[in-house]
Amino acid sequence: MDAKEFREFGKAAVDFVADYLENIRDHDILPSVEPGYMLDLLPNQMPEGPESWRDILTDIDRVIKPGITHWQSPNMHAYYPTSVSYPSIVGEMLASGFGIIGFSWICSPACTELEVVVMDWLAKFLKLPEQFLHATEGPGGGVIQGSASEAVLVAVLAAREQAVVKHRELHPELSESEIRGKLIAYSSDQSNSCIEKAGVIAAMPIKLLPAGEDLILRGEALKKAIEEDVQEGRIPVICIATLGTTGTCAYDDIESLATVCEDHNVWLHVDAAYAGGAFALDECADLRRGIDRVDSLNFNLHKFMLVNFDCSAMWLKDANKVVDSFNVDRIYLKHKYEGQSQIPDFRHWQIPLGRRFRALKVWITFRTLGAEGLRAHVRKHISLAEQFEKLVKDDKRFELVAPRALGLVCFRPKGDNEITAQLLQRLMERKKIYMVKAEHAGCLFLRFAVCGMDPKPSDIDYAWSEIETQLTDLLVDQQRLLETPSKAGEVGELTHHFQILANNGNVTHEKSQ
Repeated sequence: MDAKEFREFGKAAVDFVADYLENIRDHDILPSVEPGYMLDLLPNQMPEGPESWRDILTDIDRVIKPGITHWQSPNMHAYYPTSVSYPSIVGEMLASGFGIIGFSWICSPACTELEVVVMDWLAKFLKLPEQFLHATEGPGGGVIQGSASEAVLVAVLAAREQAVVKHRELHPELSESEIRGKLIAYSSDQSNSCIEKAGVIAAMPIKLLPAGEDLILRGEALKKAIEEDVQEGRIPVICIATLGTTGTCAYDDIESLATVCEDHNVWLHVDAAYAGGAFALDECADLRRGIDRVDSLNFNLHKFMLVNFDCSAMWLKDANKVVDSFNVDRIYLKHKYEGQSQIPDFRHWQIPLGRRFRALKVWITFRTLGAEGLRAHVRKHISLAEQFEKLVKDDKRFELVAPRALGLVCFRPKGDNEITAQLLQRLMERKKIYMVKAEHAGCLFLRFAVCGMDPKPSDIDYAWSEIETQLTDLLVDQQRLLETPSKAGEVGELTHHFQILANNGNVTHEKSQ
């Protein structure tokens, strides 16, 4: 393919994407395919010769599109939002065109320095403490990771290595392996699965502490766990708190957790993958309480900032602790400017060596929308969730399970869990809207998250109409069966079916990362 063909293919692809996003409401949210559907549509080996881009684009429509779950549809209400915007798409295209692998400053100075700039822009926009800015004196700063999972893992690994170094100095009689065998970390039983996975990768157990009845982890629970572990000879390393938990978007008590961590010299990381976007709003200032006392935090731009996946911001109070833990130098990685300025080599702040030019799509999106546009986007999600919350409250057949939090409403039809499971099953079969269910203390409930590229009040009304209509039909069907004596056997079968759904249904305990 030469430049002429690239222009033709590129323009056709842009038109294809624009048409797709502009008309996304026309598609059922979930695909109607079975596992393995694509294997019969494509050859079992690559073509020997080149094919026309027109044929390829036709196959994207014929083969790929039917198997897509339409995450950018406003009828998507599962998990948490995954943002896309036209400016971000352009930024991604330009970054791909430059083809940069920016693991050090010399590999492309613009790649590193633009990331420094946009991370400081974002920190100021979110009203983070100055200690997290590159521009201020001190070892703090921000970096773009691929996902919250990566950011959490970086924090866990860095905290682990810092603890090992410290305890080898304090206890020279212990071997390194003996010290590593005593390490322990903490989080909430409401936290994301990526936190538990980070412990597996780091070979360090992460104790999931029980949150309170309001699903919030507080310092009292952490203090009790740390004191018990210290008494048994373990070494507390890190606590990962959450602002915007998986199931209900609950906010852990950062201030009380920070007090305990400071008393026991434990690293405190905050996973604010979803709720971090609300830091920018004055009306959500309470969410920022205690952030000045944490060692690190992360926030997914691909959730609230209209920057497409993957793009997760991470800030460190002392980046030297990460650099010291991850620094592996080779002669081919060195350059003459190394160590002569405050500009970082971000390869030391992450797990992989290579780095994508993610800052470009961030910069283009921020400039195109402005701080005002970004704040308006977050407020729109909150407003639409308030609209849905009111619809739930006004229908006596439903109940809220937890207070609405930002763009998430947790609710359920009143009655047994099987009613909730069967309602979701009907909605899934119709494919008009997509939600997932969650569970707490034996109670099954539905999570309604405001998602999509450009959700509107009419989309919320559409979703509610679908939900309440399906509940009406479900209750009518149940009543009809109960009122027919000759169908008693069928009632038993239906009850058994409900029980299977309740026990084996798709219960989510984690958000999309």
